[in-house]
Parts: sequence; structure tokens; C-alpha cells
Amino acid sequence: MRNFTCQCGNTVYFANTQCLSCNRPLGFISEMGVMASFNVSDNGDWVTPLSDKRYRPCVNYASNHICNWMVENTSDKSLCHSCELTKIIPDQSKELNAKRWYRMEHAKRRLLFTLISLGLPIWSQRPGKPQLQFQFLEDVEEDEYGQELTVKSTVITGHSNGMITLNLKEAEDSSRIMMRERMNERYRTLVGHFRHESGHFYWDWFIRDSEKLDEFRAIFGDERQDYTQSLQTYYKNGPVSDWQERYISAYASAHPWEDWAESWAHYLHIVDTLETADEYDVAVGHQQVNAPVNQHKGVDFDRLFDDWGRLTTVLNALNRSMGLDDAYPFLIPAAASEKLRYIHNLIQGE
Repeated sequence: MRNFTCQCGNTVYFANTQCLSCNRPLGFISEMGVMASFNVSDNGDWVTPLSDKRYRPCVNYASNHICNWMVENTSDKSLCHSCELTKIIPDQSKELNAKRWYRMEHAKRRLLFTLISLGLPIWSQRPGKPQLQFQFLEDVEEDEYGQELTVKSTVITGHSNGMITLNLKEAEDSSRIMMRERMNERYRTLVGHFRHESGHFYWDWFIRDSEKLDEFRAIFGDERQDYTQSLQTYYKNGPVSDWQERYISAYASAHPWEDWAESWAHYLHIVDTLETADEYDVAVGHQQVNAPVNQHKGVDFDRLFDDWGRLTTVLNALNRSMGLDDAYPFLIPAAASEKLRYIHNLIQGE
């Protein structure tokens, strides 16, 4: 993730809404991929030296304090491009849901920033392809009198035909940690969910019914095997015995679609974290860590992968020094790195 600069020269960050130095309001302009500082004119227009256009804050910025993205003044829409993608929001009559909704939207916007930086389609339309959408749902059971009771059924986080569904409990640290322990996972984050589920969306967008299917199957396996049965087998028996030699995670061994989504998520972990390291001029062993999203095209995968290996070694060592879990608790076998290479080359070609 990049840092940005206010027109006063102060450093500002992706989640900020106000410069702490000059008090100017801040907002993200998605068309430009930048966080801008604004002057508010007498008629209420938000004006920035970064653009000749005039803006207003998204209604979820101005009224709900959930967002910090901007809308062009010429638009007849009240929501920014990010908030328009969310089709179902949490019930705001419930006390804690505003905080949960904010966390969901912040993680979603972080995903969108990386997708924008990589030049991937988000709001584009293509015949026969789904549109990216989100819904944030919560577990609810009602008795015959309409009163909420102990949860009986669970909202499943997942993707279907462009719609990414997130269980609202994933926005609660305690619930997410409990689920991580229950699922015997070493890593479970909100932004990780968004990155994983976006992988399913982009598989539909780039791979399904395309000339890329044969190459995909040669690398990830045949996705035509029964998906439901594969997941049932995984949850009953666990991962295949040699998963650590072939997959980036245990869950990736469940089915080729999950292998792709896990690999896609890890690729987004890599490029976002490398960009952050580059933003702070991080060097490991006197060698600068490069940000692949800054270059976008022509990035060498081997250099990217080498930078990632050196950086995560340091990140994990620093966490251990603080008594924390590893920041990146994964070892990437050669077979899994080739899957990352495939995704890298696919994105580079777009």
C-alpha cells in the first residue's frame, strides 16, 4: 500500500479522512488511484490541485462515516464506485454493526486499491461474465414470535456468479480467531477473505470457457471434478498427505478452484506487502525491495519472488522478537511458486 501526500506536504494514508497538519479533508479518487487533499468551495464543491474536476464525498463518507472515497460532481449517483459494489449492508439498527460494516468496507477498499494498481477489471462489463458485487450477511434465527435466538444456520463466506458474500462475524477479531483455531489454520484475516474470494471472481472472468483452460488444468488440475464432494472429503479427511510439497496451503489441496483462489490471494498479499516495503525504502541484505505494482508491466517474477522470500524472513523474525505469530506462516514449494508465476504472467498480460 502506498502512502500519499497532502498539498501542504504532509504524509497521509489510505484510511485517513483529514490531514493532521493542515486539517484539509481527504478523499480517494478511484479513477486516478490517488488519495487527494481538498479545499471546499463556498458552494460545497471539493476541489483538489490533482484534478480539474470537482467532487463531493460519497454519502457513506458524508453521512455514515464508513467510507472516504469521492464522487464526481457531474455524477447523479450518491455512492462512490466502491460503495456501489456492496449490495447488502449490515442491519444498522444493531449496536455493533456500524463498526463491523466499517471494517468490511475498509478491507474491501484495500482489495480494490490493489486491483486498481494491477490494472485489473473491477467495474468493467464483458458479455457472459459476472459483475463484481459484495454482500455482508449475518447469522440469524427467529422463533415463531420473531425473536432472535441462538444461531442455527451460518452464512457461508464464498463467491457465486460475481457475488462475494462475507459473514459479518469475520469482522470481529475474537470470532475470526476462534474460527481459525477450529479450522486449524495459521492465518485468517478479513482482507485475506476478500483476496481469496476475488480469486474465484477472476477465475470466472479470465479462465472459465476460455482458451486458457488447458494451461490452467495442466498447472492446477481439472476443475471439473465434483466441487461439493471434494470439499466434503477435505473437511472429513483433511488435506492430502503431500500437500506441503504441492500447494501453498492445506486448503488449496481441496479442489483446483480453491488452489487457484488461495494462490491468487497470496499473490495479492505479495504485491501489496512489497509495495508497502518499497514505500518505506526497505532493504534486506543491502538490496532494495521493489514494488511490482509501481512497474505493473514487465516485472520479473523471479525478482518478485526473491524479494518476497527475503522480506518475509525478516518479517517473521521481527514478529518472533515481539512474541507474536509469524506474519507470513507459509513455506512456498516449487509447485506452488509456479502457480504464482502463472497468475503473475496472466495479470501482466492484461
